[in-house]
Amino acid sequence: MTALQPAAAPPPSSSSASSSSPSVPRSGPRPARQPTVARVPFPLVDEVSRHCLEDDEPETVHIEVHLPGRIEPARLRTAFHQALARHPRILMRQEPVRWWRRRYLWELTAAPDVDPVAVAPPGPDALRHARERALSHCPPLDASPPVRLEIVGRQRTGTADGTVLLLTINHTALDGPACLRVLATAAELYGGADNSPAPPPVRAAGPGTEHPDDETAPGSVGRRFSRPARVATDTDTDTTDKSNGMLITELPVPARPPRVGGRTPYTVNDQLLVATCLMVSRWNRLHAGRTAPVVVTMPVDDRPRDIGMPIGNGTRLVSVGFGPEERQDAELLTADPPDPDAVARLLRRTAARTRALKSAPPGPQLGLSGAVLTAPVLPVGLRGAATRALRAAAAPWTSTTLLSNIGRIPYPLDFGDAGRPTAVWFSAPARMPRGLTVTTVSVGGRIQLALRWSHALLDDPAGARLGALFRSSLAATAWPDPAAPPPPEQPPPPPAAPTEGRAR
Repeated sequence: MTALQPAAAPPPSSSSASSSSPSVPRSGPRPARQPTVARVPFPLVDEVSRHCLEDDEPETVHIEVHLPGRIEPARLRTAFHQALARHPRILMRQEPVRWWRRRYLWELTAAPDVDPVAVAPPGPDALRHARERALSHCPPLDASPPVRLEIVGRQRTGTADGTVLLLTINHTALDGPACLRVLATAAELYGGADNSPAPPPVRAAGPGTEHPDDETAPGSVGRRFSRPARVATDTDTDTTDKSNGMLITELPVPARPPRVGGRTPYTVNDQLLVATCLMVSRWNRLHAGRTAPVVVTMPVDDRPRDIGMPIGNGTRLVSVGFGPEERQDAELLTADPPDPDAVARLLRRTAARTRALKSAPPGPQLGLSGAVLTAPVLPVGLRGAATRALRAAAAPWTSTTLLSNIGRIPYPLDFGDAGRPTAVWFSAPARMPRGLTVTTVSVGGRIQLALRWSHALLDDPAGARLGALFRSSLAATAWPDPAAPPPPEQPPPPPAAPTEGRAR
């Protein structure tokens, strides 16, 4: 399954949409406000995100769960409301604030201000329209909870069969893993089956967990102070349009070498990192852009997955740099197809970098600068102005792209007679200056890929071509099977010529 999803939805209505910024008025009457049971200061990540909100740049996380059977809306609504009660930290809204206040505060409420569950209007394009709303219409921060769950019926073989659950999350308040935990609780309440998380896999510690030298350190981008490469622009649309487009597809899990002593030289996550690096380098070479150094930001989540999982924005960000050694192999890595020996060397170096990251103690979510910016010394209005100015000044040093590998879904997500998921997709907001995010999930031995981009960077045809490059780049990381026949030659994906549109 492959779907290209533009974000071209109609204007939001009072029932389904609102801007992510509380300053934008909602059409229609305001919802009745539930009593406040507690007030919680914004954590560091929430405050930085709140400072940087823009009305024309969506800040949504999209989770899409495909079930083989039919969901009963009333029954799911009851289960989801009960799940919210079991995770009361999700029942929050932003307290009205003036610029001179020292903190933003979340108000925790006793019950939802608005019903977060809705049934999408039926029709052949119901899922497409629901995806458009997920990319462009952010649940508001001033109504509890800042999440929306749409139930989309699917038509297959002429009969109503199958359901898609589409969660839209305001990323200023929550992240994807936290909402997935709430959805797992709702699945348990809906279907009656145990949806406890599976224990994490036990892996033997591999060699090379010591920190490598400076040139291959995890956060290295090659030479000190080197500016990361940017994804080359390719769009025929207005470059001030910061709405998002999205491509979702399924890919096979690339083969890895056999384990030796219970250890493997590299992981699927390492292969995804290398595929992302190859995709950007090959794309930029086709568009006469800088191919190095590529720096990939990667969220890491250390929270437990049980019922006590902290709800909110709980991931921390680390960066994996591809620098001097990749420049030496630049011609080989950006060839079509990439040279297998050069890819093998890159996989080994990437594995060393990620092992060092995993062995290092966890650091602050946004580093020392984030902690200083959010210290409640100055009013939020002044801190917000300073945060936005620093973000604009640091834009050239922002990482090239973000790769969020969710991995295997830890919960069964068993909805009883509606079944277990056949596919799950996540997507993260693609804000400029990166303008591109790659999100992957493993379901049923397949990789569910969501590629999401800002229309200020790519138009939808360019996004589809970039997705084809990711597919071939991931295939290039597969361990060759000497017993398998050579694959038939296929023509390369048709990239845009450097002179087309605004490509550069």
